[in-house]
Amino acid sequence: MVAAIGSWLDARSRQSQWMVRIDDLDPPRVVSGAVDDILHTLEGFGLTWDGPVIYQSQRNHRYQEALDTLIKNSDVFPCFCSRKDLEGARVYPGTCRIRKDQNGRTWRFRVGEGLVEWADQYAGQLQVHRATELGDFLVRGVEDVFSYHLANVVDDSDFGITHVIRGADLIESTGCHILLQRALNFAPIQYGHLPLARSGDGVKLSKQTHAQPVEVAEASECIQRVLEHLDIPPVDLDDPAVMLAAAVSRWR
Repeated sequence: MVAAIGSWLDARSRQSQWMVRIDDLDPPRVVSGAVDDILHTLEGFGLTWDGPVIYQSQRNHRYQEALDTLIKNSDVFPCFCSRKDLEGARVYPGTCRIRKDQNGRTWRFRVGEGLVEWADQYAGQLQVHRATELGDFLVRGVEDVFSYHLANVVDDSDFGITHVIRGADLIESTGCHILLQRALNFAPIQYGHLPLARSGDGVKLSKQTHAQPVEVAEASECIQRVLEHLDIPPVDLDDPAVMLAAAVSRWR
């Protein structure tokens, strides 16, 4: 909810649109009812969005077009490695980078050497090392499932996204996204990474760490806690939409 509220406030503070995208690239793995729950929660928190909801599962044709461009320009290579082959590797070790076969299990982006650097809206000047932190990342996985990286970059370009505000856990992903934008000749984006919400022992609060889900019935209290976490001057408890409207003018 930190990323949702932070990105919504950022967009509204600039009189810009805030869009909702559903990352359902692998439909068989999408839990039944999960999307409806997400949209219901956003509405309950007063987080209104602009335009129709974007479903990535409906946009595979655009991701394939982008992949075809990357293949044509030799920016990607086919990979034959299984998950077991890569077990224990921090980043992809380059096993298939020079193979000439074209019928691999997956496709990976050639990151090359050097740094990816950018001026982050909230985290300051950031950089990631291509080879040791990113590695040759996936753009299409097994069973023809396109990667989060490729799909998001194509969507951002197609829908005219200018600012992406998200959690600091996605800083390395931003390095991948910038490389893809350059390879596909897409316009650069302003990124901003917000501090993560953590438990008392420093673990990121998320579904993977078994954090309790947010409840619409507690939306006002949750908004107040998020604003405090983001160092935004407090607003009085009220209807969620009223609280968010008050917080917009206080957004940094």
